[in-house]
Amino acid sequence: MTTTDQQDAPTPGSPSEAHLAHGLRTRHLTMMGLGSAIGAGLFLGSGVGIATAGPAVLVSYAIAGALVVLVMRMLAEMASALPASGSFSVYAEAALGRWAGFLLGWLYWFMLIMVLGVEVTGVAGIVSGWWPDVPQWAVAAVVVAVLGGINLVGVRQFGEAEFWFALIKVAAIIGFLVVGVLIVVGVIPVSGSVLGDWAAHGGFAPAGWAGIAAGLLTVVFAFGGIEIVAIASAEARDPRTAVARATRTIVWRILLFYVGSVAIMVTLIPWDDAAALESPFVSVLQMAGFDGAARLMEVVVVLALLSAFNANVYGTSRMLFSLGQRDDAPSAVTKVSRREVPWVAVLVSVFFGVVAVLLNYLLPESILSILLNAVGSALFVVWLLITISQLRLRPRLEADAERAGEPMRLKMWGFPWLSWVTLAALVALAGLMLSDPAARTQLAATAGLVVVILGVYALTRGVRRARA
Repeated sequence: MTTTDQQDAPTPGSPSEAHLAHGLRTRHLTMMGLGSAIGAGLFLGSGVGIATAGPAVLVSYAIAGALVVLVMRMLAEMASALPASGSFSVYAEAALGRWAGFLLGWLYWFMLIMVLGVEVTGVAGIVSGWWPDVPQWAVAAVVVAVLGGINLVGVRQFGEAEFWFALIKVAAIIGFLVVGVLIVVGVIPVSGSVLGDWAAHGGFAPAGWAGIAAGLLTVVFAFGGIEIVAIASAEARDPRTAVARATRTIVWRILLFYVGSVAIMVTLIPWDDAAALESPFVSVLQMAGFDGAARLMEVVVVLALLSAFNANVYGTSRMLFSLGQRDDAPSAVTKVSRREVPWVAVLVSVFFGVVAVLLNYLLPESILSILLNAVGSALFVVWLLITISQLRLRPRLEADAERAGEPMRLKMWGFPWLSWVTLAALVALAGLMLSDPAARTQLAATAGLVVVILGVYALTRGVRRARA
């Protein structure tokens, strides 16, 4: 960290965070983490992973899940010690310098803004399919207006909305698991073969380790979204305790829901049945005799996308608010309402939601693919800098706790060696991405975005020095 960076860097968890309300409870944080991770990536993307690796995609999910658990544990350690609305952006700044906080904050903001467009587009496409006379842009406009309004009313209202959204998704997953287990044990008879005719379709790993590696690239980013818990912890009633309790329960539930659901799918559906894997949840429910399974899962997917949109409006606004507090965004975004909501930052996020509505109107067929490609692999950079930040900050956090006479609320397991293992795994993942043409393109696009953000940082720093 340079001398100038040290002078300009804020103290994480500074009193300025008190400008935001503290209306979130532990149950809100827990369900928020579950709801953010259980989204379209599971409901719609799991079939892609199965088609890539076969039943061995379970190994891909296990590896990806373990990696996410470790990264989340490191993030939770820092969040429980230094709760901040900027979360990992603040920690990267404290650990590596002003440039790292600027980069991570704006990269994450950009990523979520792009995801907002994907989510509102997905909802609009499904709902307009139910009512063909309703245009996609109209559905998208209603979604943006309603969920933007919820975020403006207050953090407690946002937390309650997200709690119920997530609860419905969790109930749907649990129901699916129960039905799947009943089919597997023979309580619900089916015509297909249990274990998906593995022997007749190449066995457990028909594509070998190459398929497992390719499956890992397909599924690893499906776990993204859990990090919203660390951002929201700054607005919990007892931030340090709430984030520790929430993360302890989230990680194993996520693994249960993801790995359990995919295990049911590969047990009952042949991995090379392309038609069934287009919507594997629906296929399993139809095997059990649920004729309305397709429409039911469409409703669940819509609720999942609405939940994710709601959470991402929150995430983008809080990250922008934090950037404004650190003079890395216009000071206007730090304004808060009487309910202690950063209303300007929320409106900025809603504005980009409106941009997504306009894109729905102008490019209703191609907008989804455009936005998906724009997101790239930004989450990988976030995870990488979280890991490096924890390695740098842990000794300071322990020293601060010792001076305060209080033990750390939450610690990373096996520090430092397990943190180094996580870092090595992320580097290996980058190498794996470079070997895959599609992932390589995304990684290159993200690298270009990183260069642009750092270029803006250098430019703004130069202007400030010249003015000084």
